[in-house]
Amino acid sequence: MPSYTVTVATGSQWFAGTDDYVYLSLEGTAGCSERHLLDKPFYNDFERGAVDSYDVTVEEDLGEIQLIKIEKRKYWYQDDWYLKYVTVKTPLGDYLEFPCYRWITDEKEIVLRDGRAKLPRDDKTQILKQHRRKELENRQKTYRWKEWHPGFPLSIDAHSHSELPRDIQFDNEKGIDFVLNYSKAMENLYINRFMHMFQSSWSDFADFEKIFVRISNTISEYVMQHWKEDFMFGYQFLNGCNPVLIRRCTEIPKKLPVTMDMVECSLERNLTLEEEVKQGNIFIVDYELLDGVDANKTDPCTVQYLAAPICLLYKNLENKIVPIAIQLGQKPGPENPIFLPSDATYDWLLAKIWVRSSDFHIHQTVTHLLRTHLVSEVFSIAMFRQLPAVHPLFKLLVPHMRFTIAINTKAREQLICECGLFDKANATGGGGHVQMVQKAMKDLTYSSLCFPDEIKAKGMDSKEDIPYYYYRDDGIKVWEAIKSFAEDVIHIYYETDEVVCEDVELQAFVKDIYMYGMRGVKAAGFPKMIKTREKLAEYLTVIIFTTSAQHAAVNFGQYDWCSWIPNAPPTMRCPPPTQKGTVTIEQIVESLPDRGRSCWHLGAVWALSQFQDNEVEVVPNRYLYQYCRKAHAGMRSSN
Repeated sequence: MPSYTVTVATGSQWFAGTDDYVYLSLEGTAGCSERHLLDKPFYNDFERGAVDSYDVTVEEDLGEIQLIKIEKRKYWYQDDWYLKYVTVKTPLGDYLEFPCYRWITDEKEIVLRDGRAKLPRDDKTQILKQHRRKELENRQKTYRWKEWHPGFPLSIDAHSHSELPRDIQFDNEKGIDFVLNYSKAMENLYINRFMHMFQSSWSDFADFEKIFVRISNTISEYVMQHWKEDFMFGYQFLNGCNPVLIRRCTEIPKKLPVTMDMVECSLERNLTLEEEVKQGNIFIVDYELLDGVDANKTDPCTVQYLAAPICLLYKNLENKIVPIAIQLGQKPGPENPIFLPSDATYDWLLAKIWVRSSDFHIHQTVTHLLRTHLVSEVFSIAMFRQLPAVHPLFKLLVPHMRFTIAINTKAREQLICECGLFDKANATGGGGHVQMVQKAMKDLTYSSLCFPDEIKAKGMDSKEDIPYYYYRDDGIKVWEAIKSFAEDVIHIYYETDEVVCEDVELQAFVKDIYMYGMRGVKAAGFPKMIKTREKLAEYLTVIIFTTSAQHAAVNFGQYDWCSWIPNAPPTMRCPPPTQKGTVTIEQIVESLPDRGRSCWHLGAVWALSQFQDNEVEVVPNRYLYQYCRKAHAGMRSSN
């Protein structure tokens, strides 16, 4: 009688093993086997991290194995099991791998097909077509769209992390508990003694070092030493935590009435301001989005303030970007002066601090939350709803979606919810961050997620004119490597553009993103369907780049650039100055966050900058292309 060797791999995460009964059935083109209990005498099967082998004998040849069925039945108590994969060695010596990488809960069964990637048109038998269809039907019942706030991209229909499908939950929920991580951060940084000291101001800038003593970070220490300098201020627009706002200024806006007399002493080429603009030496960062956003009012004992500044910058003869004018409000007037480097030291310093605070708010809520986390969740939900595990694009995308939905759900549960941790230290807490996302949605376009296009649209694409924009240089290399990899994969499975058009699952995936995730807004420019291999390569690159490289670029540097409080104040406790010549060091310190909010902020940027367990770090750029080339060789057999 024919005999098959079945190998079962159990996950290595905590509680992945099971003591339940496990049964296996084989289904081939020539017939189905009986249900076989996978059990070895005097042996503890399916332990965490184990790889167990079993001989399965059948009465007659089953033909080509198409599906396997795994059933789990309770032994003593409810015991979930994480199954990585099953391999089957046929009587002819062939090996088939059936990837699973899922939790099997309760007394359930799952049906798996082998790991070779297949488009819908590749499935010729009814049994495979039916399996494909049923998988998507079940996923669409599990992964449902929901509106968290009006105007937001749609998110997963779950109120808490525990309500999520088990397969996309964190392996260890405590590892991503924001409250626990904040407390752990404060303990590690030795700032516990300050965290409850709200309304208690620091004495001076040096006093901030009391919560800085545990930081052994070269960048953070350099920021602490040089944060007052115009060079450091300008450099952060290129390579800091939020290097996405600066753009080349083609015309001085009317709402910023800067004159030649104001900035003449800052210009180094003996040109007028208008001539400097024409030569491309003037840059601008406009925080108009913050105009009209309500400041945090959750603490009646502390009044908090926001500003919507406009900052004009100049490329000097050393090719360094330095500020030359700052207006702290959007409407020019006598009570909204334009601050200049030639002003009194503390006037100019406070103006820069206000810009840094505004930059922090835009970074946290728009650059980080909206344009990486929320957008990535849209991609993730649509992927689970419309692409079965056997689809080559599911195999390509799923590693980049890991824990995306889980981290966002946990954030909505603890971090950015009403009375969440975000409200404790941020001036945009208490609802301001919601207003910001709603306003920022009008600028969330498909082209703005295409990295090279967005860099070019801002006039920041010339390496000769702007030589020290490393965010651009590294980003282009990663973008091109990802796109090249995506093109290689596409050409394996899509021989022509016609095959792309005929892939109903791909088209449903694209439509789901457009109609539900992005709310069907035509002006956003997200495609409703993909018609060519070239457009598909770009589309996949947008998804992978956003969920991986872009998030890494704007997330993991938070501790580096924002841990020195005066360089990235999460709130300001005095209104912006309305006249020059009145600012004192005491006024600046009183404006900055109090001791308690400073500690919550420091704990936040420390916790958010940490890698999670099992997180894959970004591959160095010079190795990424070779890595991608090698990686797709294993795609055919991986999940």
